[in-house]
Amino acid sequence: MISSFSAPFGRGRGAVRLAAGTLVSGLVAAGVLVTAGTAVADTAAQTQGGATATIGGLKTYGAAVFHDESGDQEVSAGLFEMSVDGGGTLHTYCVDLHNPTQKDAKYQETPWSGTSLGVNKDAGRIRWILQNSYPQVNNLAALAKKAGITGGGLTEQDAAAGTQVAIWRYSDGADVDAVDPQAERLADYLHRTARAVAEPPASLTLDGPAVSGHPGELLGPVTVRTGASAVTVTPPLDAAITGVRVVGKDGEPVTSARDGSELFFDVPVGTAAGAAELTVQASTTVPVGRAFTSGSRSQTQILAGSSESTVAATASATWAETGAVPALSAAKNCPENGVDIAASNQGDQAFTFELMGVRHSIPAGTTRTVTIPLQEDQAYDFTITGPQGTQSRFAGVLDCRTRADETGLTTQTLAEPSPATVGGTARAGTDLAETGGSDATPLIAGTAIGLVVIGGTVLLLVGRKENTTQG
Repeated sequence: MISSFSAPFGRGRGAVRLAAGTLVSGLVAAGVLVTAGTAVADTAAQTQGGATATIGGLKTYGAAVFHDESGDQEVSAGLFEMSVDGGGTLHTYCVDLHNPTQKDAKYQETPWSGTSLGVNKDAGRIRWILQNSYPQVNNLAALAKKAGITGGGLTEQDAAAGTQVAIWRYSDGADVDAVDPQAERLADYLHRTARAVAEPPASLTLDGPAVSGHPGELLGPVTVRTGASAVTVTPPLDAAITGVRVVGKDGEPVTSARDGSELFFDVPVGTAAGAAELTVQASTTVPVGRAFTSGSRSQTQILAGSSESTVAATASATWAETGAVPALSAAKNCPENGVDIAASNQGDQAFTFELMGVRHSIPAGTTRTVTIPLQEDQAYDFTITGPQGTQSRFAGVLDCRTRADETGLTTQTLAEPSPATVGGTARAGTDLAETGGSDATPLIAGTAIGLVVIGGTVLLLVGRKENTTQG
């Protein structure tokens, strides 16, 4: 999938702003039409669709011991709980042991390619563990029997801890054991038995999230992909004034759709050059194994269970009578260590732009993908101005690795509960894996800011040079 992506800045991170004067994005603020000659910055969060949620903390957990060259560290291991925007609850496990969880961080459903799972050959085994352990398997007696556990059986805390430990062994390559013997037996069983399972589909996304064309045409298609039985379709906010409608391929207005439905923007003849956005929303369960990421450098999570939850996605359109008529969408590409910008041009002239010192040309009637290379943990913030003066923003942090080794710092966060000392000295009230702030967090954030500022200065100079050349 190459879907629209723009996340808010991570807290405590620097930003690098690049301006490409001849670029236009098909991503604009929800429901707003932008007319020719208006320079409007898009600061809304454009996402790849699906569920958006806020993480609370560990819901059901036990203890585990993480072993590395610095010694043993006891950590909390188990299920997190998230509250979905618009309604619903998610339960997740961590797939990013060495990074902290920021309490109340905002998370967005994300394809594996935008996370460390995209470069992890064992990602499919993690999904198998999720499908075959707690809470998907809530018959703990049956689960204990499969794992060869006798005697006292499994508690929910043991099941959650054992499942998390097995996941960490695949997600982080961690040398980690559950403290409780029953939980450790479950972890060993899951780790030993897991086999590869394919990535699950998104709960709701739109293929063709940015389209373009000419007034008088149907701009699209934008294809709905969802497991929900139906989705509601919300037209542009100013549709009653501008006459821009959302229609099906038969040209008739639509207010609802289903999986596979094709949607189009119907722009009346003579409409001034501009842009608009539609929104689709549904209520459904999110598939087990979907990844969730945060722009605040909070631990990447993977879904273990979902209630009926609200999911949404957006698509945008740009149009003009003549000239280049580009549309853009973007997505993190962890296998390529960068951000993919998909640029299409349905105009009658080539769409030429410069970004980070490289010139690209998209001939009329074609689509190409430009990969912007970035360093791990690098914050990016591209503000892109188009032919009609419209602006769009692609912002976020490239977070593709599970180990925070770029700064050489150990990430420790407020524990729940506090760890005991295991084979060494541990500060009371800290651990590697739990949620909240920590004494180390400000130092980590400060170091990250410094590194980004150093790199950002170079990129900013490149941006200024580009602007001077274009001017």
